[in-house]
Amino acid sequence: MTSFTKILQEHPELAVFLTLAFGFALGHIKIGTFKIGVVLGTLFAGVLIGQLDIQVPSIVKVIFFDFFLFATGYKVGPQFFQGLKKNAFPQLMLTVVICVSCLLIAFGVSRLFGYDTGTAAGLLAGAFSESTLIGTASETINKLPISEIEKARLINHMPVAYSVTYLIGATSFVFFLTTIAPKLLGINLIEESEKLSETLTGETEHEPGIQSAYQRWIIRAYQITNEKWVGLTISEFEKKNKDLRLVIQRMRHNQELIEPSPKTIIDKDDVLVIMAQHGIILNSLSHIGPEVLDEELLKFPLAHMDITITNKDIAGKTIRHLRKRFGNGLMLDKITREYQEIPFNLNTVLLRGDVLKVTGKMVLIEKAAKESGYLDRLSSATDIVFIGLGIFLGGLFGLLSVTVFGISITLTTSGGALVMGLIFGWLHSRTPVFGSIPEAALWIFDNVGLATFIGLVGLAAGPTFISGLKEMGFSIILAGLVVAIVPHIIGLYFGKYVLKMNPIILLGAQTGAGTSTIGLKAIQDASASKFPVLGYTIPYALGNILLTAWGPVIVSMMS
Repeated sequence: MTSFTKILQEHPELAVFLTLAFGFALGHIKIGTFKIGVVLGTLFAGVLIGQLDIQVPSIVKVIFFDFFLFATGYKVGPQFFQGLKKNAFPQLMLTVVICVSCLLIAFGVSRLFGYDTGTAAGLLAGAFSESTLIGTASETINKLPISEIEKARLINHMPVAYSVTYLIGATSFVFFLTTIAPKLLGINLIEESEKLSETLTGETEHEPGIQSAYQRWIIRAYQITNEKWVGLTISEFEKKNKDLRLVIQRMRHNQELIEPSPKTIIDKDDVLVIMAQHGIILNSLSHIGPEVLDEELLKFPLAHMDITITNKDIAGKTIRHLRKRFGNGLMLDKITREYQEIPFNLNTVLLRGDVLKVTGKMVLIEKAAKESGYLDRLSSATDIVFIGLGIFLGGLFGLLSVTVFGISITLTTSGGALVMGLIFGWLHSRTPVFGSIPEAALWIFDNVGLATFIGLVGLAAGPTFISGLKEMGFSIILAGLVVAIVPHIIGLYFGKYVLKMNPIILLGAQTGAGTSTIGLKAIQDASASKFPVLGYTIPYALGNILLTAWGPVIVSMMS
């Protein structure tokens, strides 16, 4: 054991990778419906391995933290700037109320229980599941005019308070959101989500699996035996079946395979390859003729690509408008907004930065992309120039400080990386030709960046973790519960009575303001609906900014 300890002490990089491996393994463990998660898992792993007194240069922690913050800003940037428009005002106001409430309540509770600055910052970060706050608070503590020993003590108290209050905050918030909040609002979640679905789409979500199947497109081959269709052009055939939304992809004519044009005439016994939604294929095509199995005819290239909406003439328009503009040649499989799939119908309004996952012939996809935005050709290359320059400029911006009521506030270099990530993410959504970060690379920056930072925090705090927990005592549990729930109670009534928000959108917005993806998933499950995500994206973007900024603020208020 001594030799193993010595190896890790002399080669701390091995301790870091061991912490990541152990932390991600712990993150998969579920206790009832609660999943420990990567962040808490790597913190626990770091604390445990940190008992061996592992010393890792602090600059490593900052580098990974900056990667994470830039990636976070990059993801939410388009929706954040979209949210500054007038129609997002209720969601923005709700987020401000919740985030300011959690800051003031954390400060008040910390003063009441006599916590030090590090404990107060850890309490706020844990109760609101915002680990980035630990990083910005740590940087601010390091600038305080106190001894290095005191700085280390305050910084090491943060992960102790964070780990306890994260568990309390995450579990109590999910319980509040799915059980207490609907009672306070006087609603049934499933019934309310069905009402919202009826309003937005004209349909209910009684059977989400069937609805999903009807949005899934399939391709079949049919032989023309009904004289009604003989002599029509392909264009006329599609127009006569416009209510069924049929698309002719190719055909067999006189035993030859041909790529039909809109003016191609249909003859008796021609075999058409028809693309349509699942329900139409099953129930509505018997009038055309018998389905045939023609493997050679059905084997043709079909592209599955992403189109990012950047054209200002398309943003703000509905899917119905898009379909009229580009005709019937493409299948829309799903829409993602800020990496969250959103429900859609013909009346769904598209925003800049929305990603349309479409299927069809490549020539048609390229034409649609040229007119509406940018075609993502699924490149695996990451624009490192874009990332490096963004974090550098963000760091310079973060060094600026302002004085408010005698309190000097700075974003720190890491907070600046978040702000520049927002700006660069927004720029990429408008001109995607540069600044590409594939989703897999973004996952690395986001998850591994944060996990490494948190693991290193745990390694540093390991030797004093137990003593710090004893010093805080039972009060930290009560404090975590108060800070996690009271701001959301305030937000709930503010959203209902002042902002007059729809209850399902309101609860989704609360998960966004609390930057709680776990909460979003819980409310979607409890309501049997995806619609809470419509309230999540804009508050999530603003919530990340405010809660990250609260690191320096809580330190300044407590000092």
